[in-house]
Amino acid sequence: MAVAARAGAERIVPALSWMRGYERRWLSKDVLAGVTAGAVVIPQAMAYATVAGLPVEIGLYTCMVPMLVYALLGGARRMSISTTSTIVALTAAALAATGVQGTDNLVATATTLSLMVGVMLLGARLLRLGFLVEGVSEVVLIGLKIGVGLTIAASQLPKLLGIPPPSTSGFFQDIGNVFRNLGDVSVTTLALSAGTVAGLVVLKKVAPRVPGPLIALVVGIGLVLFASIDQHGVAVIAEVPSGLPVPHLPPLHHLGDLAPYALAIALLAYLESISVARATRETTDPPLDNDQELVAVGAASVAGAFFQTVPAAGGFSQTLVNADAGARTQMSELVTVALALVVALVLAPLLSDLPQATLGAIVLVAVTGLISFRDLARLARIDRVEFVVAVITGAIALLTNLLVGVAVGVVLTFYLLLRLLNHPLVVELRRPPTGGDLETAREGDEAIPGLLVLRIEGTLYTVNVHLVQEQILAQVSAQTPPPEVVLVDVGGTVATSVTVMDVFAA
Repeated sequence: MAVAARAGAERIVPALSWMRGYERRWLSKDVLAGVTAGAVVIPQAMAYATVAGLPVEIGLYTCMVPMLVYALLGGARRMSISTTSTIVALTAAALAATGVQGTDNLVATATTLSLMVGVMLLGARLLRLGFLVEGVSEVVLIGLKIGVGLTIAASQLPKLLGIPPPSTSGFFQDIGNVFRNLGDVSVTTLALSAGTVAGLVVLKKVAPRVPGPLIALVVGIGLVLFASIDQHGVAVIAEVPSGLPVPHLPPLHHLGDLAPYALAIALLAYLESISVARATRETTDPPLDNDQELVAVGAASVAGAFFQTVPAAGGFSQTLVNADAGARTQMSELVTVALALVVALVLAPLLSDLPQATLGAIVLVAVTGLISFRDLARLARIDRVEFVVAVITGAIALLTNLLVGVAVGVVLTFYLLLRLLNHPLVVELRRPPTGGDLETAREGDEAIPGLLVLRIEGTLYTVNVHLVQEQILAQVSAQTPPPEVVLVDVGGTVATSVTVMDVFAA
């Protein structure tokens, strides 16, 4: 009875499992990994908050409660939860759709969005819809990420150049705004931006374990404090309050406006998180439970909503930093949470001297990982249809908005699925020269006189049965002399319909 109770408790709170078997020798690795990951994720999350038009402390808070909740409820031993570029881009679009103005109102609305995202993920778990979420094609995500990356990169140009932002957001609006304000570019801001971007790129290539975002923050703040670059046209962020977020109830306003965005964010938050979890899982780790991951990621956003956070998801770059630094368990994530608490309680006043251009440079370098034209080229070589689908998804995300891009991506996913299901192969089976069982026919294999054996590589159902019939008749017509018996293997079909039986009877 005690063993069953313990197993049940560990299913609900997976952290109990690794805590029970925690080894002292793991602690140094987890602490180092947590500090290293924190040095990357905390400044990056603060920078991401500005993408959504929110103050930097909202990104800092997202490194606290959501991380803590996932560390307790999640099954991925090395995953680092905060927010991601895709999530904040959609958050920005959601806040813009509500028409809310003013920092306090934007923050409140962002917490409402976070609550809705978490509730949707928990609802998906109750309804056992995880299989639908995971059905979204990686091809669609490639196109969507390129659209997101270009959109976010363009949105950072005003910070990087020291020019006013456009009145309406969007990729082409941001590019047009740059051309309209070329005469107002701040040379000092541009120099800082270029130097920061160059430094981050170089560090990423030659010393990937060095926390580039943290170094960028320190250098930016130092230039304001000791070189007074803020007196030469370099804008700094708003004052960052010291202390921890005060718990509050998210307002239940603008639910209709936020609902489609919350659904899209919930979809992507789960997809990103489960992909990161699988990519960093080691063979000695317990198997991942997809349903539990829905609960963990959903609960992280719900809990964070009461502490002024944006929706949470597993970040690929920060998780890789955590894993590469030697993290063994989610103790490393708890260390990152502790580091975020120290920043909020002790270092917040220093953050008020942070240049906006520094944050823009951190975001710009971070989102370049999303813009993978190499993946597009690979799709073009392997499957032109999938290449076109990825391009369409990315183009729509750029031309309209990210929400439409996600919606079109989901539709195209089902198109790819139906395309695969509707075109099963019909292959001929023959006996190999060496004897034995029938195999897929190859040159030199012996045909059985008067008998044509075909196998359907896939499932038969109403929509594809006529296409399969055409393939079978073509195979029969190609035989010389015509076969007396045609034997069709339909072992891949576990259920049938009247339509299927009628087509074969004809």
